[in-house]
Amino acid sequence: MQQRQPARTSYGRHVSRLTSGTLAIIMAGGRGERLKDLTTQRCKPATPFGGKFRIIDFVLSNCVNSGIRQISILTQYKQQQLIQHVQRGWSYLRGEFGEFIEVIPAQQQKGEMWYRGTADALYQNLDIIKAHDPKHVLVLAGDHIYKMDYGPMIAYHVEKGADITVGVVELPADESRSFGVLTATEWNRVTKFTEKPAIPDTIPGRSDAILASMGIYVFNAGLLERLLLENAEDPESSHDFGKNIIPKAIDSRHVFAYPFQDVKTRAQSYWRDVGTVDAYYDANIELVHVHPELNIYDREWPIWTYQEHQPPAKFILDEDGRRGGVTNSMVAGGCILSGAHAHMSLIFSDVRIDERSYVEGAVILPHVDIGKGCTVKHAIIDEGCRVPDGMNIGVDPALDAERFHVTKKGVVLVTQDMLRRLKAPGP
Repeated sequence: MQQRQPARTSYGRHVSRLTSGTLAIIMAGGRGERLKDLTTQRCKPATPFGGKFRIIDFVLSNCVNSGIRQISILTQYKQQQLIQHVQRGWSYLRGEFGEFIEVIPAQQQKGEMWYRGTADALYQNLDIIKAHDPKHVLVLAGDHIYKMDYGPMIAYHVEKGADITVGVVELPADESRSFGVLTATEWNRVTKFTEKPAIPDTIPGRSDAILASMGIYVFNAGLLERLLLENAEDPESSHDFGKNIIPKAIDSRHVFAYPFQDVKTRAQSYWRDVGTVDAYYDANIELVHVHPELNIYDREWPIWTYQEHQPPAKFILDEDGRRGGVTNSMVAGGCILSGAHAHMSLIFSDVRIDERSYVEGAVILPHVDIGKGCTVKHAIIDEGCRVPDGMNIGVDPALDAERFHVTKKGVVLVTQDMLRRLKAPGP
């Protein structure tokens, strides 16, 4: 795997020194319950995304491309797919050079409890963190889609003399219930942090927008240890960064917000929380547009992953009544479309779509078979599904609601278990 080289400028060397002394800790232990049946068998960071990736590949690629090569991944729920993916695709770092990507499952190291919150997850692994002896600790969420060079954020943290720096994005105010919301001065000094408020503080002069936490934090390592130890002794705490650690630190520490913006244009960069089925669907479908906001073809910032070796995608049959076609779609390797039509769809690897079937506005995950004469519209078909001949999905809303999960926006989610229940004999 070719590795991105750091810039040769004096600023680049400065940032390189900072990133080489940084330990990245990726929080990948959440249940991902808002993704409904997509996370029945897998954790959210292991969920397929973008035709060939897993969600966690984006934050891991950001680390590697930023020059951060010491990475710990904290897991807890439904972690097997995630562990396998990391072992297969991310084991190329060189231990003799002090580089590593380690997966740390929850081990009840501080008693008989699992992780009680994000801060407790780090507290229970404090000995491991200290053993790596980092100067800075970069805490990251493993379930967001974005491309970000963490070097400038760490440099900003140092230049500001900050104790804690929080990555922030601007979002619509009506989304405040899903995020930590910050209030900051014009110099980005954080004066307030509220977790998921119903009535948020908005950006001055913009009543429709908020500063939302990206779940990215830079800590001075020594301070982080003291904060975690103090929080662990608080019986009233939820042991969470957003609810406890950050709000409490604002009065006594230097806490700064780091706006996630393009360095040159100051325009906000692409960032998506794909925490709901609708958000997951939208972020995937956006990729098939002519000029999507997220460029996964960027040679300067590649997204690394593991994928099974597959032959090229294949499109066959050229007969009247059995002639297919693909328009405005992405099709991964190993797929065979036999006289089928696909429009505005994202088709992952090793998918089979048989003759006279029509797919539109669909996200079809790996190893799916769609039979003859099917129609699939505005839907997500989960990994390994076998859609029987003649089945219509996304055509009759009432019928879809009886058989599958339908979101508020009308996206139909189909899983293997749902299809099996349709075949099961009645009582």
